[in-house]
Amino acid sequence: MVPDKPPTENVFHGSEDLKETAHISSFQKYKELYVKSIESPDEFWADVAKDFFWKTRHSGRFLDYNFDVTKGDVFVKVMEGASTNICYNLLDRNVHERRLGDRVAFYWEGNEPGDELKVTYRQLLLRVCRFANVLKAQGVKKGDRVSIYMPMVVELVVAMLACVRIGAVHSIVFAGFSAESLCERILDSQCSLLITADGFYRGDKLINLKLLADEALQKCRDKGFPVKKCIVLKHLSKETEDNLGSQSPPTKRLCPDLQGLRGDGGNSPGPRPFQVPWNPDVDLCWHALVRAAPDECEPEWCDSEDPLFILYTSGSTGKPKGVLHTLSGYMLYTAATFKLVFDHQPDDVYWCTADIGWITGHSYITYGPLANGATSVLFEGLPTYPDVGRMWEVVDKYRVSKFYTAPTAIRLLMKYGSEPVRRFKRDSLKVLGTVGEPINPEAWHWYYSVVGDKRCPIVDTFWQTETGGHVLTPLPAATPMKPGSATFPFFGVVPAILNESGEELEGPGEGYLVFKQPWPGVMRTVYGNHQRFQTTYFKKFPGYYVTGDGCRRDEDGYYWITGRIDDMLNVSGHLLSTAEVESALVEHPVVAEAAVVGRPHAVKGESLYCFVTLTDGVEFSAALEAELKKQVREKIGAIATPDYIQNAPGLPKTRSGKIMRRVLRKIACDERDLGDVSTLADSSVVDQLFLNKRCAAV
Repeated sequence: MVPDKPPTENVFHGSEDLKETAHISSFQKYKELYVKSIESPDEFWADVAKDFFWKTRHSGRFLDYNFDVTKGDVFVKVMEGASTNICYNLLDRNVHERRLGDRVAFYWEGNEPGDELKVTYRQLLLRVCRFANVLKAQGVKKGDRVSIYMPMVVELVVAMLACVRIGAVHSIVFAGFSAESLCERILDSQCSLLITADGFYRGDKLINLKLLADEALQKCRDKGFPVKKCIVLKHLSKETEDNLGSQSPPTKRLCPDLQGLRGDGGNSPGPRPFQVPWNPDVDLCWHALVRAAPDECEPEWCDSEDPLFILYTSGSTGKPKGVLHTLSGYMLYTAATFKLVFDHQPDDVYWCTADIGWITGHSYITYGPLANGATSVLFEGLPTYPDVGRMWEVVDKYRVSKFYTAPTAIRLLMKYGSEPVRRFKRDSLKVLGTVGEPINPEAWHWYYSVVGDKRCPIVDTFWQTETGGHVLTPLPAATPMKPGSATFPFFGVVPAILNESGEELEGPGEGYLVFKQPWPGVMRTVYGNHQRFQTTYFKKFPGYYVTGDGCRRDEDGYYWITGRIDDMLNVSGHLLSTAEVESALVEHPVVAEAAVVGRPHAVKGESLYCFVTLTDGVEFSAALEAELKKQVREKIGAIATPDYIQNAPGLPKTRSGKIMRRVLRKIACDERDLGDVSTLADSSVVDQLFLNKRCAAV
C-alpha cells in the first residue's frame, strides 16, 4: 500500500508555486483520494464520469470484473448499459457546453521549421464531421474496422475521431512500420478501408508512404482479402479543405526536392523524386471527398463496452497482439490521468513528442488532452532536425508548459551538452514527463537540472499499451521524486510484487509486477483471441494481471521498474518481440537459425544483437549482414533494424535443445561470468562465439 508519509531525504521537488493551483497539492491529499479509489471505486469513478455526457445512464455496479482464470473467463466491464459517444465528449461537449470552440486544439508544427497550422476545437469538429460523412458514404458503419497508416498530421486525429463518431473501430499502424507489418494488421483486424497519405519527411529523409500502402494492399489481395478502398491524403501538396478558417499549409511543407509536386499536373520545373501511384479502382482523394461532404454528422450512440480501437503491440510469440480498448472506461481513465498527472490547467500548452501510432499518442495526444479541452502541440519532425535545438525552439515558440517525452530523446540530446538547451528561455515549462521505459538517473538529473532548471517536477510514468493509461506515476505537486522511480500507483490501481511461487512480497522486495484489480482503462481482450489474452496476462498468476515487467519496491514504498521478464526488448521506448525479429531473419534462405537478445545502448536503452547460424557452405560477409538488416527492416520496420549481427556456427543450447538466451546476452555484452551453465550441451559453442565476437570487434 501507499505509505502514510513520504520520505524527506534524498528526494527532489518541483516549484512550490505549483501547489497554489494544483488539483492534488499534497501527498496527504493524494493518499486520501487513493484510499477512496480503492475502497469505494464505484463512487470515485462515478465522480469522474459526472463531467461527461451520457445519452443513457448505467445501472448496477460501476465496475465489474474477474481476474481469476480458474473461476471462469476473464472480463472487465465499466458502466455497463450506459451509452455515449467519445467524439461528442471530446469535441461537441467542449464547443457547445463548455464554450471552448475558439480555443486552439492543436498547434501543428511540421517537419520543416516555419511549417505550421493552428486548429481550434470548432474547426476540428467541422473537419471530423465532414470526414465522418466521407466514411459513411464509403459504407463504413458501426463496428467496422478501419486501418489508418498516416504521418503526424492533423488529419490523422481527424480520421481517428471520424471513425469513433460513427461507431467504427480504428486500427492505427505506425507509419514507420513496413508493408508486411501493415498487411498483417489489416488481415488480423479484417479492416474494410485503409486511410493513408502520399508521403512525408522525417528530418531530411523522404518516406513514400503510398508505395508501402500499395504493397501492403497487394499482399492482402494475394492472401484472399482485398481491401476495397484506400483514401489518400495529399500531404506533400498544397491541397486543403475549404472554408475551415485556417491557413493553407505553407510552401515550407514541400521540401526543396518536392516543389514540382504542387498539384499542377507535374508541369512545374524541378526534380520529381517519385510518382505517387494511383489505382482509380481503389484509391480516393481525401480532399475531393471532403469538399463534397456535408458539414454535420450526428454521433452514433454506443454502449459503454463497445470497441473503441485496436492497437497492435509485439507479442512474445512473434505474432503482434491486437489490444482492444473499449469506450467509456478508456475515455474516463485517459481524461483523469491526463488531468491529474500533468496537473492540467486551462492556460496550459501541452506537448507530447510521441507518435500517435503508439499508445502514448492515442492516450496523451488525442483522447486525454481533448477530453480536458487542452491545447496541444502536434509535432511531425525530429528532435535533432534541422538542429539539436529544435525541441526547445518549439517550447519557446508555443510557450509550452507541460512537456512529455521519452528517455531515448533525452539521452540523445544529452550528447550535445547543455548549450543547445540554454540558448532558449524555456521559462514557460512547469512540468516535465517521461514515458516508454525507465529513465536512468543520469538522464533524469540532466532533464531536471538543464531542461527544467531544477524547478520542474518530472512525472516518470509507467504504463503499457494494455493498461490504457498511467498506472504508476508521481503527481507534480504531491509526490517527492526519486530519479528513476515511477513512485506510486495512480488512483484505482493496486500493485503487488510476487515471487516465482506467486506469493505477495511485503515491504522492500523484487519480483514480478502484477495488479490485483482493474481500473477503467485496462484492455478488454486481444482482438479475435480471448484465450491468448487470458494466457498472456492471467494464467501464470491467477487472480492477478501480470505486466511482464520486473519491479523493485524500496524501503519507502517507491516502485522501480527493473525491465522485461519475457522475451521482449525495449528499444527507444518501443517493445519489440525477439521472436518476430528471429522469424524475419530465418526467412532469408541462407539463415538456418537465429537468436536475438538485447544489449545495453547509451541512447536507445536496448539495442538488437542478433546471432545467425548459416546454412552449410555459406560464408558470413558484410554484404550478407547488410542484406539481413534490410530484410528485417522490410518485414517489420526501421525500428527493428538490428544493431549487430554476429555469425554463430552454433548456438548455446540445453540438452533438451532450448536456446540459452541468458548466455547469449552475456556474450553480447562481452561478460565472461556466465553463471550456472551446467545444463549447457556443448561448451565449445560459447568459446567459438566469444572468438567470433572478438574477430568482428563488436
